[in-house]
Amino acid sequence: MLYLDNAATTPVRPEVLDAMMPYLTRWFGNPSSHHTVGEAAADALADARARVARVLGMRTGDVVFTSGGTEANNLAVKGIGLGVWQSLGRRHLVTTPIEHESILESASYLERLHGFAVTRVAVDANGRVDPDAFARAVTGDTALVSICYANNEIGTIQDAAALAATAHEHGVPLHLDGVQAAGWLPLSAAELGFDAISLAGHKLGAPKGTGVLAVRGRIPLEPLMHGGGQERGRRSGTEDVAGAVGFATALELAEAERAEASARVSAIRDRFIARVLATVPSAAVTGDPVHRLPGTASFTFAGTSGEAVLLELERRGVVSSSGSACAAGSDEPSHVLVAIGVTPAVAQTAVRFTFAHALREPLDAVADAVAASVTAVQSGP
Repeated sequence: MLYLDNAATTPVRPEVLDAMMPYLTRWFGNPSSHHTVGEAAADALADARARVARVLGMRTGDVVFTSGGTEANNLAVKGIGLGVWQSLGRRHLVTTPIEHESILESASYLERLHGFAVTRVAVDANGRVDPDAFARAVTGDTALVSICYANNEIGTIQDAAALAATAHEHGVPLHLDGVQAAGWLPLSAAELGFDAISLAGHKLGAPKGTGVLAVRGRIPLEPLMHGGGQERGRRSGTEDVAGAVGFATALELAEAERAEASARVSAIRDRFIARVLATVPSAAVTGDPVHRLPGTASFTFAGTSGEAVLLELERRGVVSSSGSACAAGSDEPSHVLVAIGVTPAVAQTAVRFTFAHALREPLDAVADAVAASVTAVQSGP
């Protein structure tokens, strides 16, 4: 079985598991406890925090460990949105219609329950934000801009640095959803200009249930979780020390491999896309042809059912997906594809292939399996 759904989740790397094991066994203590076992856990947590901060080029105190990307995105949008409103009186949010559901639903929450105005800046047919429309959307009343650095369904990459510069002209902080970008794209705060970024461990070879929101200390942040005041009062609850260690280890490994893996996998991706387009007449690529994640190839196959194609592919030994795992099982067409102008009927034919850092061999056989699967679905029983 060939697993090509790495945007949904990845296996835990052996190095990550090895790094975590001492904090699941011998040094299992609560990092808030003032004894030897607890202090060992606290030291490991502090070290993991510093390691994450180094990769991002941020201060150690900026790093908040969370349960994953969804919580990090909720904390960013709600926490910063409410914090800026309380401190500066601003009550306007700028985002796009192709964000992950955790961003869209958090924006709707602020809109419904706290009276925020939300501007969802349109994107072009490739999923890129129009810089002029974005510049018009950001105003002196904007509390936060939240943008997905790289889209989880179509792989389109935004010009984060340019968007941050525009936001900062109005004194507005920019939050990046970096969940899919981590391991493939630069994550330097100095280079990209972001004020906050969300990351998820299970996209990088760490366990599910691990994540980070890194947010500059000067940005007001209202906590969503209240209790013992852990994470400097920004996210109460006993920290998952082993998870934090695993996350930091996975992030460092992915960053060390990033440049070489991105170049290698991009070449394999491009060959795969070209072969699918050459052998499947109904195939159309979704997402930006240039500004695309190295590990993402997404298509629509007009005249088919995406779910039926997936079943045919799995019968041939290839596991992939129809889009975001968080929306799996929904009968609704992808909001991302609809937002870039794909009709709802064609959106239902989408199939996404997402690749691992370790991919080294061409995927010609997979492209041939795609062609066979589409033909089988179109031919019917």
